[in-house]
Amino acid sequence: MSTVQPEPWDQLAQRVASWIEDDPDAQTSAQLSALLTTASQSLSGVSAHSDGSARTPREESLVRDVTFARADLADRFSGLLQFGTAGLRGQVGGGPHRMNRAVVIRAASGLAGYLLGELDGLTPAPRVVVGYDARHRSADFARDTAAVLTAVGIEALVLPSALPTPVLAFAVRHLDADAGVMVTASHNPPQDNGYKVYLGGRVVTGSGQGSQIVPPADAAIAAEIARVPSVAAVPRSESGWSVLGPDVLDAYVASVTALADPTDEARARAGHVRIVLTPMHGVGGVVGQRVLAAAGFTDVHIVPEQAEPDPDFPSIPFPNPEEVGAIDLATGLAADLSADVVIALDPDADRCGVAVRDPRARSRSVHGPDTAAADGWRMLHGDEVGALLGRVAADRALRSPDGTDGMVLASSIVSSRQLAQIAASAGLRHVQTLTGFKWISRVDGLVYGYEEAIGYCVDPAHVRDKDGISAALLVASFAAELKASGRTLLDALDDLARAHNLYLSSQLAGRFADPAGIVAAMDRLRAAPPTSLGGSPVVEVVDLASGTEAERGGLPPTEGVRLLAEDGTRVIVRPSGTEPKVKSYLEVIVPVTATATDDELTAARTTAHARLESVRADMVIALGL
Repeated sequence: MSTVQPEPWDQLAQRVASWIEDDPDAQTSAQLSALLTTASQSLSGVSAHSDGSARTPREESLVRDVTFARADLADRFSGLLQFGTAGLRGQVGGGPHRMNRAVVIRAASGLAGYLLGELDGLTPAPRVVVGYDARHRSADFARDTAAVLTAVGIEALVLPSALPTPVLAFAVRHLDADAGVMVTASHNPPQDNGYKVYLGGRVVTGSGQGSQIVPPADAAIAAEIARVPSVAAVPRSESGWSVLGPDVLDAYVASVTALADPTDEARARAGHVRIVLTPMHGVGGVVGQRVLAAAGFTDVHIVPEQAEPDPDFPSIPFPNPEEVGAIDLATGLAADLSADVVIALDPDADRCGVAVRDPRARSRSVHGPDTAAADGWRMLHGDEVGALLGRVAADRALRSPDGTDGMVLASSIVSSRQLAQIAASAGLRHVQTLTGFKWISRVDGLVYGYEEAIGYCVDPAHVRDKDGISAALLVASFAAELKASGRTLLDALDDLARAHNLYLSSQLAGRFADPAGIVAAMDRLRAAPPTSLGGSPVVEVVDLASGTEAERGGLPPTEGVRLLAEDGTRVIVRPSGTEPKVKSYLEVIVPVTATATDDELTAARTTAHARLESVRADMVIALGL
């Protein structure tokens, strides 16, 4: 087996020096210069003593420092951070394999070249909206993007401050922009940042207008980036772009608020719902509170430790509402205040987590008997919220004066199948897509779409992407409507089970240090798939990369395997697109009658949870985890 030989140090050192010379940022050039100085120290006479004597502590320290610096530089210079359908995402720092001003300037130049090529000969000039969150260097990256676009005659409109990603997605359509750029790494750890691109206006029309990029646009932009010879060769203006006023945010808030029932009765109901809100140190707090207040939700309590934007996310190492422990402060406050619902926005507020007090979930906690978890507070699964909002969307569609013809509910291939049942019962069409909102948001006739990773598009006419703030408003409104009749979101979930059977989902993830482990796990599954899932015989195994179009449900080929058992249990296994993981999406269905009592539903949930654990155990073995 051939192995890739490491690059000789003198060649790497030369590339590092050339990059430093071209780096426009004093901060990252100083970072790289310090590493280069350390890595360039001679180890002659240190690596091995001719007389066989041991190295001194000082020599040991020198070897460690030099070895670490060279390995760090090798990683930073392992290639240019790749631009794909998710744009750019990586750790902030110096070097081509990091997020920094040099990489962003190249990306902005590539986007500019793509837009000028797509709109060649057309007037007016391309228009691009640029937004940014409160992460480290986000404002700098946004400013560099505007400077590059302006220098080549593109109209650049910059959002007035650090704002949620859905505001940028809204602005692309609202301002009829040809493209949008959002500087964010969403719910990634604090050391990361990213760069998302949307296309609209004259570049992309139809149902995909204002959505994130998909092939072949990603490859075309990447090709333009690859043509950039150096940062010094990219012209940048000192001024000339426009910083938007408050009007665009006001318009977004108005569009979201319009989703709520405007009647006095509905506003009165809203005032009786107590909400705990956490923006998780991100940019969604002020806008989220503003939207809720405009709809009549005045009893809103923000988690004080997480209220203000802080790029270091000091109270949560991984600012993702789905992570274990991430919403503990919020549920703790909710328990103290006897709140009705917890809403957790991820740092760029494009995703929405929901937690409720579930008496059936009461458990002993390792943190003591008085914790929120022990009192029954739990995070709703993304599929549970997806089903609740699906019901809301279906009800809204049925009330439409224009009828439901052509209206579609959509979900990703790894999301619950329950949405299809909800759509069918309302006479609506359901469409399944590949994972990612870049696909969900492009569905013709879309009135609602979601993916299990707590992403919901509830107003595609205005935002062709997931939007945690508008989803939060509709969750709160549904909770208010239910509370007025003495019911809760859990009761609504029980209603869905009585109507469509009980669907319960979970996920199993295996992390691998070596990408080869991911390939081996997938190959192992394909070669020897399990013969049963939770005790039910497997009746279908579909390779989503090579199966027939009919087997894939009309979807294009994608890396993954789908297993279906006789009792309806389904497992989809696929490599993660953003992490070194293999993910298994598990779903079981337990029959429930339309007249099931609360006790019968509790028993059904107990059965479903037990079956999920059994399926999980089967997949651990099948994947060699």
